[in-house]
Amino acid sequence: MFALFKGNKRKDAAERLYQAVVDQSRQPVFYELYGVPDTVDGRFDLICLHTYLAMERLFEEGGKGRRLAQALFDRMFRTMDHTLREMGVGDLSVPKHIKRMMKGFNGRATAYQEAMLSEEPEDLEEALRRNLYGTGESLKEEIVKIMALYVHETALWLEGQKWEKLAEGHIEFKVMNYEESEDGGKNPSRVVA
Repeated sequence: MFALFKGNKRKDAAERLYQAVVDQSRQPVFYELYGVPDTVDGRFDLICLHTYLAMERLFEEGGKGRRLAQALFDRMFRTMDHTLREMGVGDLSVPKHIKRMMKGFNGRATAYQEAMLSEEPEDLEEALRRNLYGTGESLKEEIVKIMALYVHETALWLEGQKWEKLAEGHIEFKVMNYEESEDGGKNPSRVVA
């Protein structure tokens, strides 16, 4: 009975964590100013990036964090399964699509992890270029550098968040800023709040 209660608590926390990941990934600034393609693939890639960041923080807590990270991963792909079905993907095709998406997530997470462990800042930029931006032929290098800065600063920010809050499903991501131009427009900013 107690194990069931703990499982439900973990599931609820994973639900809140995933919602925070999605909310962060839906911020228009990522698509409008920071070059993430506003497509199904671009949105998936941004969710993968933020899920990776959240899971890496959870892994730091050992076994209990790993269990919550697994629950977050499971929640993510339950949502993907539901979304595919809503989009009209046939029941027999959904598992194949989910398997491909899981493989894609794992590849991205591995690339980000290796890049974050590297001492070369260009490695994270390259990982983002390949995995978040796809081809990104018209992408400005400054944008990739700012996004890499955001990822680094967000990882450090998450390290400072207390396990007790994370265990309840409360996580806060850094804010991706922009600068107001004189004509009222918005421009990318190196300042991450």
